[in-house]
This record gives sequence, structure tokens and C-alpha cells, in this order.
Amino acid sequence: QVQLVESGGGLVQPGGSLRLSCAASGFTLDRFIIGWYLQAPGKGREGVACISSSTGDITYYSDSVKGRFTISRDNAKNTVYLQMNSLKPEDTGTYYCAPGAGTSVENMCIYTPSGSWGQGTQVTVSS
Repeated sequence: QVQLVESGGGLVQPGGSLRLSCAASGFTLDRFIIGWYLQAPGKGREGVACISSSTGDITYYSDSVKGRFTISRDNAKNTVYLQMNSLKPEDTGTYYCAPGAGTSVENMCIYTPSGSWGQGTQVTVSS
């Protein structure tokens, strides 16, 4: 079965950190651009961080997370990570990952992909 599974979410206080994981099964992740998307309560999904295929040497971050979040990939583990530091209440929501190809890393984040999504992982930043 081809799927991406997100994990690592939880409840954290403002200023805290979390590391999200996006693990692939049924296909090899290294040939795809991967994006992380946030769906905040009552809003649509928006790209927060994206990483190029293969070596992952190109990354893109939305202005809201730049300098606080870091996206990385471990192709040996078929997994992409999102390290989230200095978390803010506005980072609250469900985080999803999605694969892409045939586009730029920046466009992968700016234009949220259509299609099916996994179950996501919930992040709540609250004191």
C-alpha cells in the first residue's frame, strides 16, 4: 500500500519544540519533493516547509516559520522530518506531508497539492 504517515505531534507550551516525521511505505521517497502543510482550525491547508528530492539541498519555508522550522530528509529511513522550534500558538493545527514532482520546491509550498491526504498529526501550542 502506497502511503505517507505523519507522526510526532502533541501538546507543547509556547517556546517549546517538536519533531514531526513523514514516513513513506510502498514507494521510495527520495525521488520526490516533499512538503509539510498546516491546516489551522477553520482554515485551509498551507505549505510551511518543502524540500527537494534526492539530496534535499534545496528548501523553502513560509515567512511564518522561517528561522524556527527546519525540514530535512533521511532517504535511508525513507522519512522526511520537520524540526519545529520556538513554537507559537499560531502554529497550532494538523500537519500533513505530501509528495510532489515536476515543480519547483517553492511552488510545491505555495500551491497546496490536490489529491488524497493522510491522517496528519495534531500539534497544539498552548500554555
